[in-house]
Amino acid sequence: MARYTGPKTKISRIFGEPITGNGKWLTKNSNPPGMHGAARKRKTLGEYALQLREKQKAKYTYGLLEKQFRNTFTEAARKGGVTGENLIKLLEARLDNTVYRMGIAPSRQAARQLVSHKHITVNGNVVNIPSYSLKPGDTIGLKEKSSHNEFLVSYLQPKNPKFNWIDWNEKDMKGTFIAFPERESVPENIKEQLIVELYSK
Repeated sequence: MARYTGPKTKISRIFGEPITGNGKWLTKNSNPPGMHGAARKRKTLGEYALQLREKQKAKYTYGLLEKQFRNTFTEAARKGGVTGENLIKLLEARLDNTVYRMGIAPSRQAARQLVSHKHITVNGNVVNIPSYSLKPGDTIGLKEKSSHNEFLVSYLQPKNPKFNWIDWNEKDMKGTFIAFPERESVPENIKEQLIVELYSK
């Protein structure tokens, strides 16, 4: 299976949430996709369907394929503590996600492209692997040449103060991954316990 490149609004309509963007089109058409729209009779989802749906939501939100997601879950299960919370921490520690959280890119997809095209550095070294897992204390920034690119700089946004596990200095164009976030600090509406139950079958 290749990475999803279809309409982002369609995915948001499936879940009824703006998981792949700002959700502005949901106000115009929030019906699930399908030729019958809201008039279509929809069955009540069973336990397995709800668990699968939650996993799909997490995958689309963070832009992972099945194998990547499964490997991340396996790593989360190996760590001590609550597996579901570990999963969210590992997903948030991905380089592409952190670039997005810092306001360097307007979306996770754009952040992935910035990383892949070698615009991002970690501790002074260029890293072009979007799934690169950050550790507390790692410094993230734009490559020197990229920091003078007006097109890239125009995308820079102030860091959201809600994300207290990262820091971003607009003047130096550098940020720090301070620590793994606590679950209550991550705004994504994902019921990670359902994902744990799905993989525990």
